[in-house]
Amino acid sequence: MTQASIITIGDELLIGQVIDTNSAWMAQELNKSGIRVVRRVAVGDVWDEIWTALDEEQKYADIILITGGLGPTADDITKPLLCKYFGGTLIVDEGAKQNVLDIFTRLNRPIIDRNLKQAEVPDVCTVLQNKRGTAPGMLFNKPHPSSLSGEGKVFVSLPGVPHEMKGLMTDDVIPALVKQFKFPAIIHKTLLTAGVGESFLAELIKDFEETLPAHIKLAYLPNYGMVRLRLTATGFNAAETETAISLLFENLKSLVADYLVTDKDEPMENVVGKLLLASGKTMCTAESCTGGYIAHLLTSIVGSSKFYNGSVVSYSYEAKKDLLQVDKNILLTKGAVSEEVVLQMAHGALKHLKSDYVIAVSGIMGPDGGTTDKPAGTVWIAVGNKENLQAQKLYFRFDRTRNIQLTATNALNLLRKFILSA
Repeated sequence: MTQASIITIGDELLIGQVIDTNSAWMAQELNKSGIRVVRRVAVGDVWDEIWTALDEEQKYADIILITGGLGPTADDITKPLLCKYFGGTLIVDEGAKQNVLDIFTRLNRPIIDRNLKQAEVPDVCTVLQNKRGTAPGMLFNKPHPSSLSGEGKVFVSLPGVPHEMKGLMTDDVIPALVKQFKFPAIIHKTLLTAGVGESFLAELIKDFEETLPAHIKLAYLPNYGMVRLRLTATGFNAAETETAISLLFENLKSLVADYLVTDKDEPMENVVGKLLLASGKTMCTAESCTGGYIAHLLTSIVGSSKFYNGSVVSYSYEAKKDLLQVDKNILLTKGAVSEEVVLQMAHGALKHLKSDYVIAVSGIMGPDGGTTDKPAGTVWIAVGNKENLQAQKLYFRFDRTRNIQLTATNALNLLRKFILSA
């Protein structure tokens, strides 16, 4: 089976200054076309390390995709290295040169020789014109006796700038690979569960997992108190593969029905949004410890204005009192992290944001601020409507960022269950 490897280049990736989102996106897109990524490697801006990575990755894959190191500065060494690696000579590609000139003319900016050098490419590559930037992509075909597919090895070098890389991948690279190689269908079916641990799930579906055919795999993907289960099937007959995995997926859904949130690979906020859209209802949020993070998740959904009215981020006692009419005496006697306060926050948000449903959260995200009675990670969540508000106390044991994310996901799940039970 033809497989791919991804090499990302840049010291900034290795020191954590920049998060590598490129390889994750590339792997997802390649997978949609039946191209399986078997390895992902990050190397610094070091000639010998890049060269070694090129040698090494072709042992495992017929397609080697490279991002980064194509800029106009001295630390961008990918292009001259590839030129030497494939035995070429740098020449000016007229199409790439005109692209650079057009971009600088459109931006009304002066152009210098360093910018024009972006148009230089090895004469042994196929040039992929970059419609979103100045650095062209480059595709190299290399005959190789150990090629898994018999088609030789293909190396593709792309800019590290994400939106430039994505344009070239979508418009040029994937179509070229699909044309050159024969790929199987890779079909995924994913469901999301809540309220059950990974170990308990594994025991629950043990017999199901043990009887899966060899071409269908099951993966457990725990995250933020939820567990995704993903079935993956591979086969060259797409219709037969789809039928086989669909039957098994329905069986899996029935086994985990008591914990099933959704049978699609989607986040909790999407599930809640769909419920609200289907019922023609709206919601709002009153956030303290999450600082607007729940609002951020909801407003990341296209069309969320149809079901989401807004949020009051009431971090201080004064904000809770003035904006949500939380009783000052309750704040002083019970504290902000209490059942009484989140219920009043929820009531105030429903009143002022005129919504059908509400989420209110108040907690101690840590690492400081905890007490013996209320340690860091303590959270109160309220959900409901004007007729019925429910509150629940939760404890999280992680760092501040993850505690915020866990609070948001669990709050959304509590609202989901409330809506379904109404």
